[in-house]
Amino acid sequence: MAQQHHDLTDSAAGPAAPPVTGEALAGYLRGQATEFLRALRLHRETGGGPSGSGGGTADAVDAARALRRSARRISASLHTFRPLLDPGWSEEIRPELAWLSGTLALEHACESRLDRLLLALHRLSGATTVPTQTGSNTGTGAGTAVSATAATTAATTATTTTTTQRTAPRPTPDRGNLTVGAAKAGALLDRQLTLARTRAHSTALQALGSSRFHAVADKVAVLASEVPLAPHAATTDPRPLAAAAEERLTDAVAALPLVTAGHPYNAEALIHGLSPDPAPHPQDAPWHQVRLLLRLHRYALEVLHGDDAPLGVRLLSAGQALDRHRDASEAAAAAAHAARTPRIAPATAYALGVLHADQRHEVEAARYAFQRSWQKQTIGTGTGTS
Repeated sequence: MAQQHHDLTDSAAGPAAPPVTGEALAGYLRGQATEFLRALRLHRETGGGPSGSGGGTADAVDAARALRRSARRISASLHTFRPLLDPGWSEEIRPELAWLSGTLALEHACESRLDRLLLALHRLSGATTVPTQTGSNTGTGAGTAVSATAATTAATTATTTTTTQRTAPRPTPDRGNLTVGAAKAGALLDRQLTLARTRAHSTALQALGSSRFHAVADKVAVLASEVPLAPHAATTDPRPLAAAAEERLTDAVAALPLVTAGHPYNAEALIHGLSPDPAPHPQDAPWHQVRLLLRLHRYALEVLHGDDAPLGVRLLSAGQALDRHRDASEAAAAAAHAARTPRIAPATAYALGVLHADQRHEVEAARYAFQRSWQKQTIGTGTGTS
């Protein structure tokens, strides 16, 4: 465990580090609170919504993203280092920050999901052009739409071509290149996810104008100047708490079926493919949990090391694989939900079924990529100096 901890953080052996106390946590929280307030001021100046579907400017989109980023980091730090903070204050603000971050993320998630599914439909149809969403922001969903199939040994030339297309400016979609079923499936997904995105946009606007949000903003404003540390925090080393966050991560990874994920495609993942239960796929929850624990570990390293946090290439690649896993899993669920729409044509249902299977294969490809990254990390640990 000690060797794995060393490799995860990619820290090099050297002179003893200077003493670290709760003041490092206080400085980090003040910095994130300042970033939160700066993003809030920018959002109010631009007057835009939290994302692009409501007509917000690029600055408004950036401001909403910065708000989410700071809220996540503050909330995560309050969770990891809660013994160093005033318990009453911490337990009061942490769920509010999680609510805010989750609310602001919904619209972007719907937009990225639609982008990903339309790209997949065109890729599966062999289309030479890819769709552009009306009113979407350039680059908003492209980063999350990159295919995870390239991570597998079964990657094809078509995947490489699609990846190149996704990084280039996207032309107007040529629906003529799609079959009737695929075109209708795309139109159905467009309607459903655009409606969900519009509702998420309205929800976010209401949240940002609510008394609940203003109460959160007031608490963060106080946090920017005064962090309510526990009395003993000034003399307490936060590194054991950060190490505990890492240990929770490694334990969760150890519980994953990495042997199964070592194969490019996991046939067991299709067992529930025709289940009438609309609940999330039963295999996905442990992987989503690992993604959250990896994020907590990253933020704990930021608290200890600031901008010089030793994240390492392996940790970053593992996080990217888990992000792709989450995106593909949610896209597959959206395709399955659309396929349950009453009275759709058989060709449309078939196209949505193919799309669902494609995204489940993307899920397996992401797991395979994570497994390879994690195994490289383990090998690197075993061959390193003692």
